[in-house]
Amino acid sequence: MTMDDMPEVRGALTPLRDLSGLTWLRVGGPADWLFQPADPQDLADFLYRLDPEVPVFCMGVGSNLIVRDGGIRGVVIRLGRGFNSIAVEGGQVIAGAAALDAHVARRAAEAGLDLTFLRTIPGAIGGAVRMNAGCYGSYVADHLVCAQAITRQGDLITLRPEEFKFSYRHSELAAGTVLVSATFAARPGDPEALARRMEDQLARRDKTQPTRDRSAGSTFRNPAGFSSTGQADDVHDLKAWKLIDDAGLRGAKLGGAQMSEKHSNFLINTGDASAADLEGLGELVRKKVYDSSGITLEWEIMRVGEPAP
Repeated sequence: MTMDDMPEVRGALTPLRDLSGLTWLRVGGPADWLFQPADPQDLADFLYRLDPEVPVFCMGVGSNLIVRDGGIRGVVIRLGRGFNSIAVEGGQVIAGAAALDAHVARRAAEAGLDLTFLRTIPGAIGGAVRMNAGCYGSYVADHLVCAQAITRQGDLITLRPEEFKFSYRHSELAAGTVLVSATFAARPGDPEALARRMEDQLARRDKTQPTRDRSAGSTFRNPAGFSSTGQADDVHDLKAWKLIDDAGLRGAKLGGAQMSEKHSNFLINTGDASAADLEGLGELVRKKVYDSSGITLEWEIMRVGEPAP
């Protein structure tokens, strides 16, 4: 499709946009089109007018994503400034889908509301809702009041928590539907105490995770079906990192990809990895963990697009 075939927009619509610089792993080929809408109305108008045969994919800040080397066909939608507001109203926090999880946690804490579990989760609110993100025993599903989204047909809808059918690291959302905001309920807390808790969480994360490397967070879901609680009585028998360690794969490499020496469930780009290196290493780990334990690890990182031609 040429620019003449595409709907007029107020935001930015770019053909053949390389996506590697928009993901934390810094890999991936081009999107046929990258659309950065100015605001929800711009997005709704675009989707309403876009040829229904053209596929769309919404990406956040690329923190939990491998874009394959051949890129993505259709339109990639990336939300930005028109979608990153954060407001506190009547004991609830209303956040745009592009608002960073960490920013939402801090803003809530300043208002005396406890969404501290979001502080160390990489990425933005849209992805957090989509993946039912969580840590330290708290999940998005525990706090979500409702979310607003725009359908592939351009309609603005409100979704209740039960419509997402949340489970561990999973929700159900109709193809092409784009989350634009979410409303959370939170318990009250002392702002200073909440700030201290977040500082402790950050220190613990930096001590145990490769935060200075190019990664996309946890690579595989925990077969246990829950995230680490951070408590002294936490068990590790069915944690992905433990299974990877037991299979002798901490530090395993393929091309420029490596399973981190610091945390073996983190897949990192050591500098020159391709998407094929990263996904290939992940699949090798899955095979060897299965051979070792009989357990099949499930990807937590989303892989999208086509392999290099």
